[in-house]
Amino acid sequence: MLQRCAYSLGHGVAKTGSRAAFSLMSNEPKEPKISSSEIPGPKSKKLLAELDAVTQSSAVQFFADYDKSIGNYIADVDGNYFLDIFMQISSMPIGYNHPSMLNVFKDERNLKALVNRPALGSFPGEYWPQKLRQVLMSVSPGLPNVMTMMCGSCSNENAYKCLFMSYRRRQRGDDAAFTAEEMASCMVNRPPGAPDLALLSFQGAFHGRTMGTLSTTHSKAIHKLDVPAFDWPAAAFPKYKYPLEENFRENKAEDDKCLAHVEELMQEFSKKGRPVAGIIVEPIQSEGGDNEASPYFFQQLQRVAKAHGAGLLMDEVQTGGGPTGKMWCHEYFDLESPPDIVTFSKRMLTGGFYHNLEQKPREAYRIYNTWLGDPGKLLLLEAFLEVLKQQNLLDQVNSVGAKLKSGLHDFERERPELLNSVRGRGTFLAVNASTAEIRDKIIGGLKKKGILAGGCGEQAIRFRPSLTLEERHVEIFLDRFGQVLNDLK
Repeated sequence: MLQRCAYSLGHGVAKTGSRAAFSLMSNEPKEPKISSSEIPGPKSKKLLAELDAVTQSSAVQFFADYDKSIGNYIADVDGNYFLDIFMQISSMPIGYNHPSMLNVFKDERNLKALVNRPALGSFPGEYWPQKLRQVLMSVSPGLPNVMTMMCGSCSNENAYKCLFMSYRRRQRGDDAAFTAEEMASCMVNRPPGAPDLALLSFQGAFHGRTMGTLSTTHSKAIHKLDVPAFDWPAAAFPKYKYPLEENFRENKAEDDKCLAHVEELMQEFSKKGRPVAGIIVEPIQSEGGDNEASPYFFQQLQRVAKAHGAGLLMDEVQTGGGPTGKMWCHEYFDLESPPDIVTFSKRMLTGGFYHNLEQKPREAYRIYNTWLGDPGKLLLLEAFLEVLKQQNLLDQVNSVGAKLKSGLHDFERERPELLNSVRGRGTFLAVNASTAEIRDKIIGGLKKKGILAGGCGEQAIRFRPSLTLEERHVEIFLDRFGQVLNDLK
C-alpha cells in the first residue's frame, strides 16, 4: 500500500539554519498609507483616460509611481502606498528598487550589454557562454541545456516545438534526413511535414496566450474566445478536499481517477492518428485557481509520459525562482529524473527553458527569433540570485510562509462561512472564498486598506509576495485581512 508520507504534499518548513536578520530597506514604509478616498484616485483616472485613447486599458487598476515604490511597497500617483503581496503577478523577486538591482547598470559594461541588445542567436557577446553557465546553469533543475526567451508564453511556445521535433526525430530515426515530401508538405501545412500530433494539457491550466499555448490554456474563456485552436486533449486535474491530512483516501482516489483519464486520452488520440508528443503541466495550477497535486500524482504522470514516448514539460513560469521555498516547485515531487523540459519566466526575470539533450534542436533556426531573450535581463537575474544566496531567502520564504499560512488557517477556522481550503507552499499560498462575489469583496476591501492581493480561478485569493517579505509584513497583512473579514459581517 502506498505510504502516506510519499503522498504528502510536503508542506513542512525547511530548516532555517543561520539566516541573518534582514530588513530590505531602512526607508520602506512601516505600514500602508491610503491618501485618496477612491482607488484609482483622480490622477490615475486622468491618466487612464489618456491611455484608453490610444490602447486597450480595461485591466489597469491604477498608475504606479515607481520612483517612490520601495521594497514590499508599491506607490501610486495619488500618494497611496500599498503593501504588495501580489508583486506584478509574481514577477518581482526581491521587491521594488532593491539596491542590488539598481546597481546593475551602473557598471558601464553591463550598460552596454543592455543598450546594444544583440540578436543572441547570431551575434552574442563574448560574455554570453560564461553568463549562461554562471547564472542560469547555476540554478538548473538538473538539466544540461538552456534556451533563453523573453516571456513565459514564448518560452512555452518554443518548448512545445522542441517536444514535437524530438518526437518526430525518434519516429524518423536519429540520423535520418528530412524527405523531399516532408519539406514540400510542411510549406502547405499538411502531413507528413506538418504532422498530426497533439500535446496533452489539463483542465484549469494556463500556459500563455500565444496561438499554440492557447490550445493548452483552459482557465478562462476570455483568453480563448474567437481564436482557432488545435484539437488537443485536456485531462482532469486533481481537485482536493481540505484539510489534506483528513482527506488522504479521497485525494488519493482523485489522483488515480485523473491519471486514468490521462491514460484514456493518450490511447484515444493515438487510435485516431493524432498521438500525444508531450504532456504539459504546472506544479501548481496558478491562473486556474492555485490547484495543487501530490508528489504521487506527478511521479505517476512522469511514468505515463515515458510509457507513451511523450515528453514531460513542467511549466514553472509562476512557481519557479523560489516562492514555494525551493528554487523549483517540482523539486518537492521526488521524480525519478528531471522533467524533459522546465520553462521559466516571471521571478526569473528572463524567459526560457531548460531541457535535456534529447530536446535540443539539431539544426540552426529551428528554435530562433531575433533576440532570444535579453542579456540585460540575465544581468538582473544574476543580481537577484546573489541576493537570494547571501540572504538565505529560501529559508526566509519558508519561515515567513509558515506564519502567513498559519494566520490564514486561523481565519479559516474562525470564519468557515467565508473561507476554506488554505493551501500552497512557501509564500506561494491561496485560500478560497465561499463565493466569487465574496472573493472580490475581500480583494477590494484589502485594496482600500492598503493591501494588494490577487484572485485566480473561480473563488481563490492568491498570494505572490516578494521573497523579501518579512514576518512584520505578514502581521500587517493579517491585521488588515481580519478587518476586512469583520466588515463582511
